[in-house]
Amino acid sequence: MNIKTLILIIINSLIALVITVLSFSSYKQFSNVLNERVLLQLNSIKTLKKNQIEHLVKSEWERFENSDLYNDSIDTTILKLPDSIKDRKGIHDFTPYHADHKTTIGFVSNSKKGISIKILDYNKIKKILLERTGMGNSGESYLVGEDFRMRSQSRFYPNKTPYSLTVKTKGVTNAFKGINGRGVFKDYRGIDVYSVYSLIEVSNLKLVILSEMDVDEVTIPLKKLKERLIGLTLAIFLLAVMLSLFLTRIITNPIKNMRNSLRVMAQGDYNQSNEFIKNSIEIKEMFDALANLKASLQGALQFSDAIGKMNLNTDYQPKSSSDLLGKSLLAMRDKLIEFRNNEENARMISKRMLVNGMEDERRRLSQELHDGVGLYLTSLKHYIENKVEDEVQKTEMKKIVDDTISEIRLMSNALMPASIDDFGIGNTLTNFIESLKKSTTVTIEYEDLTKQENSNITNQQAINLFRISQELINNSLKHSKAKNIRITLSEFDEFISLFYFDDGIGFDVSTVKLGLGIINIKERVGICNGTITINPAPGSTTFEIELPIEL
Repeated sequence: MNIKTLILIIINSLIALVITVLSFSSYKQFSNVLNERVLLQLNSIKTLKKNQIEHLVKSEWERFENSDLYNDSIDTTILKLPDSIKDRKGIHDFTPYHADHKTTIGFVSNSKKGISIKILDYNKIKKILLERTGMGNSGESYLVGEDFRMRSQSRFYPNKTPYSLTVKTKGVTNAFKGINGRGVFKDYRGIDVYSVYSLIEVSNLKLVILSEMDVDEVTIPLKKLKERLIGLTLAIFLLAVMLSLFLTRIITNPIKNMRNSLRVMAQGDYNQSNEFIKNSIEIKEMFDALANLKASLQGALQFSDAIGKMNLNTDYQPKSSSDLLGKSLLAMRDKLIEFRNNEENARMISKRMLVNGMEDERRRLSQELHDGVGLYLTSLKHYIENKVEDEVQKTEMKKIVDDTISEIRLMSNALMPASIDDFGIGNTLTNFIESLKKSTTVTIEYEDLTKQENSNITNQQAINLFRISQELINNSLKHSKAKNIRITLSEFDEFISLFYFDDGIGFDVSTVKLGLGIINIKERVGICNGTITINPAPGSTTFEIELPIEL
């Protein structure tokens, strides 16, 4: 299929679709508006007639009830009322009790004089119902009793008694259920009608009033509109076909010229420029496409250069789902990121092993000092006490040995506090800080919120938390000129939190010297897979460290 045919099919298909949709929506909208207007008009008519009938019945009842005349002279051969009806005061539908089933609405009054009965003149109701203003040629209003039989004369069956017509339509059924509404459905003749309905309920009287109009009569304007829309659609479509033929010539001729020009260029003759000049717009668009391709390749080259320099945060978006070069470059970047992450993990493992080795060596040295040198010094002390007889020499020698034992104990505790294994990080920090308070004027407050029983803090985490706390306190005492230090160690279900505060002079994180131990602290946090937040503000320097619970 050539491009001319394709364009014709596409343009005309779109035009046909648009015209069809617009015509259908216009027809549908007009139909909906017409339906709504008809139903609103019928509802107004029904409401007016309902109010008139209710007013008529109520006013006649009041006149009857206020009358002093006693009357029970009804023709019992025509109207046979049961005693249950006669004993019920109020307004009743006597139609079922009429010998000829003529529509009969009566009043029953019980007084000291006896039972008084009056029949309402049906012609008064009939006059209201037969008023057909605004109902067209097929409209009518009628009443239906609780037995689903008509109580007013049908204009379509003038020779039939209303009672002989059964009306069990959707409107009547809904009205007796207490639902007032409107809609389009079949009436008692089986013909589609616009119908509005509601219940008339006065005393013991229950009747449904309906106002209806045939759908066929209402849709006559719609049929005419439909015919006009079809004719208009055909005319517009024919005009569109002629215009599309003209447009396709305008579109395809430059494309043909471009094709011829490219064939000349493909043969290696780049001197033929006449076609390019004649079709400058199309040629410009072609070279724009080539420029876009060049820009795409330049972007890929820049991305490759960035990857080569290990700038792996550089972003790049493939031009399309079929951009294999772009996808390959992204895959390469992802592989390099994966390699770097693996390298970082390996480096972290090495650091962890190095730190663990250092701590193990410190633990060993601490144990040696305590169990080896400490034991010898203790033996020496016993020897002095038992073998040296000169009391002055004994006292001096014991003091030297006691001081040496105390110094060895401090060195052993600094290398690896034994209480970490026995009592946990919380008590170890408490003892460490209490010993510091004896040798400094700085106020140090420590709050231990770790779990005393069933703690989930590992020995490795405890050692790192202790070293971090040592480093932080040492920095504050040496460099910050702080007067107050606050430390809080908390243990939660999912993480451990170390909060450190001092009111010193603060520092600049970007220029801080490695000697302050910040790098060491960060590395220990990283070894434990934790996070650290530093706020080095003067007067309020804080460190917030969180380590995950390793279950």
